[in-house]
Amino acid sequence: MSEFSGKVVIVTGAAGALGSAVANHFKTGGARVAHLDYSLELLEKTFPACNEDKDNLYMAADLTDRDSTAAAIENIANTMGGIDILANIAGGFLMGEKVHETSDKTWDFLFNLNTRSIINTTAAAVPMMLKKGSGKIVNISAGAAKEGLALMGPYIASKSAVWRLTESMAQELREQNINVNCIMPGIIDTERNRQDMPDADFFKWVPPEEIAKVIGFLSSDNAAMVHGAAIPVFGLS
Repeated sequence: MSEFSGKVVIVTGAAGALGSAVANHFKTGGARVAHLDYSLELLEKTFPACNEDKDNLYMAADLTDRDSTAAAIENIANTMGGIDILANIAGGFLMGEKVHETSDKTWDFLFNLNTRSIINTTAAAVPMMLKKGSGKIVNISAGAAKEGLALMGPYIASKSAVWRLTESMAQELREQNINVNCIMPGIIDTERNRQDMPDADFFKWVPPEEIAKVIGFLSSDNAAMVHGAAIPVFGLS
């Protein structure tokens, strides 16, 4: 039997480089995956065969909106027969403003996408996990969340919030057989990052597939005793 056979997994931000790697990792492990992103067109571009894929779901939802998120997750649970694993991969990055010059637009963008999205997905998924008596949640913080850095204050604050929310949720849910942990990646080896930093040593970065393996471990029975962990995945960067 495959590692995730019979499991239903939600992957948010599934059309992105990391989200697609995570979704593929779970599908390879035998899970049925609900792919969530803000655009169905983007999902179709990332997964060209999605319209012929009858085992998995591909759905658009505004994860920064509680009602949109709740409706999508309820649809997933009704269609796929529950939720076992929630991988909160969706997120965003901006830098360049000093803290005292931070615009409301920048602050709202980062906290809505990085933090509010997790509040919304867990508000919908956790009651289902509690009713079932089990569940796994993996969030994405960032290696940068460990300390303040110039011109990255709002981003770091939003990812630090993810870290602390993960710890709080783990304390609240661990006795109900629900594991909540997070990943703290370094620079991820994506096409966008290569374009933005063409002179960097790409081989020191972390391939998305390697992060997906760690997320898979935290979502597996092998991590049953792991609660509230923040796992650094830096590669050589």
